[in-house]
Amino acid sequence: MDRRWAARLALAAGAAALLVLLVFAGLRSVALVGVGLAGLVLTAAGLWWVLAHTGVIRVLAFVLAAATPVVVLVLYAVAGLLWVVLVSLALWTLAVFTGRTALTETTGTAPPPEHPVTPARRPFLIMNPRSGGGKVGRFHLVDRARALGAEVVELDPAHPQDVAELARRAVDDGADLLGVAGGDGTQALVAGVAAARGVPFVVISAGTRNHFAMDLGLDREDPSACLQALTDGVELRIDLGFIDVGRPTAEGPGRVFVNNASFGAYATVVQSPAYRDDKARTTLQLLPDLLTHHSGPRLRVRAGAMTVDAPQAVLVSNNPYRMGDPAGLGRRERLDSGVLGVLGVTVDNAVQAASMLRGRRGQGLASCAAQEVVIDADAPVIPAGVDGEALTVPTPVRCWIEPGALRVRLPRHRPGTPRGKPPMNWRRVRRLALTVGKTAAGRNTG
Repeated sequence: MDRRWAARLALAAGAAALLVLLVFAGLRSVALVGVGLAGLVLTAAGLWWVLAHTGVIRVLAFVLAAATPVVVLVLYAVAGLLWVVLVSLALWTLAVFTGRTALTETTGTAPPPEHPVTPARRPFLIMNPRSGGGKVGRFHLVDRARALGAEVVELDPAHPQDVAELARRAVDDGADLLGVAGGDGTQALVAGVAAARGVPFVVISAGTRNHFAMDLGLDREDPSACLQALTDGVELRIDLGFIDVGRPTAEGPGRVFVNNASFGAYATVVQSPAYRDDKARTTLQLLPDLLTHHSGPRLRVRAGAMTVDAPQAVLVSNNPYRMGDPAGLGRRERLDSGVLGVLGVTVDNAVQAASMLRGRRGQGLASCAAQEVVIDADAPVIPAGVDGEALTVPTPVRCWIEPGALRVRLPRHRPGTPRGKPPMNWRRVRRLALTVGKTAAGRNTG
């Protein structure tokens, strides 16, 4: 759709949403909006009390969070205006969607340059048969990789192995490409060896969530498609995140993370031996004390000009995650920006919990981008989650980024990463809708 017409549709849909309320609800439209907003605030507050308390308070808070949306809908229905609210909400959703579509620049940011490459002579792949519920076996990845000339080591779940050491020995023996079919934690360990030894790295999306593969634009439904990188691949350079774990590794002073390093409540919860067997129960048992600072370390974060005192959770990511696009939460638009993403969450009461509904403008959320982040605490060591792996690290903890540290080999033909949409800006939408001529299609109207 032409950007100008998308902007005009956004304005028309937004105006229609308001007209539906005014024409069919009159002055009651103000009350309708107020009831809806109050319902959202009460639901958010209830969810906070569920997480921050135990016993009777938790039960009552759960009832509040579950019942509030129902009560709001019943009030709308009793007033005979439920259909009005639903139609207005649908029109408003259409207005925001088309408005953000209109604001998406056609040019965008240039993707990282890709270079055609010749196939590796001695590729070496490590495969974890347990990852992703058995995707290695289900997609016959071992046989397919060997048919393409790769040497494959299939990990034995009964006898844990040092995958980084396997990768080092392979390079010492002449391997000119390393790859992993497994979870992101295993991907990171072998990627660190590939970066240190200067050999390309292949990601095979055989894990459970495959966040790294997703942000590389790989096919997560069919991991065998990733093997095309061995014969018909392109190469690009991406960044790697590093965390100081208090001791040097064979590859350098820190441990690599391809996705993120987390600190605070989540990192503490995953340290519990009971977490793996019963994640929900363990989380609900431990969170109240962590969120109210009755247990766990008290953190302090320094990232560039930003300082965050006593956040309950901190996430440091290898390149920033999308913030303005709900459909793209958990995604990174690129992996070569040369900066870490930093998110700090501080929620001490129900009011701050409700303010989180404002997204990045909420008072409990701090975000920035920086090349280095330091996390200090009132404890000599703190728990950390590094690409899903539970660790303990000495404080202060330093995280940094190495731009272009990893050579990644990808299939020439792959799904790619969906582009995110910018935050809604009605002033820009209006200006774009009123623009006449072909220049609007490619002009920045910001």
